[in-house]
Amino acid sequence: MRAIRREGTSAELVVGRLLYGLGQRYRKNVKSLPGSPDFANKSRKWAIFVNGCFWHRHTACTRATIPKSNQQFWLEKFAKNRKRDATAVLSIRRLGFCAIIVWECETADQERLKRRLVDVFETRGIDMR
Repeated sequence: MRAIRREGTSAELVVGRLLYGLGQRYRKNVKSLPGSPDFANKSRKWAIFVNGCFWHRHTACTRATIPKSNQQFWLEKFAKNRKRDATAVLSIRRLGFCAIIVWECETADQERLKRRLVDVFETRGIDMR
């Protein structure tokens, strides 16, 4: 488990490249915002959380498995993770930010993810320069 990264994951790198290609400027791991979003632009009021399917329990995803040993520990840990994630998203939305959650498995189809990001930005009236 020590080998699992907290920052700079392959999913984050994909999202960063897509945002840059869309002309979006951002800060990474913004500690001054609730939940320390992986990508955020304070002036344009958007924040993106890139969640790993295993750690954050992506519903109906094959990557969201439960380890066979010490299951009670893992179930409690995953429940705390989900509660913390929900609190962070709610808090950041209360500040007027558009909170976007990108799941690790979504980064496999980059064109689809790009369309999703464009749709969210356009719907929220976020400038696409």
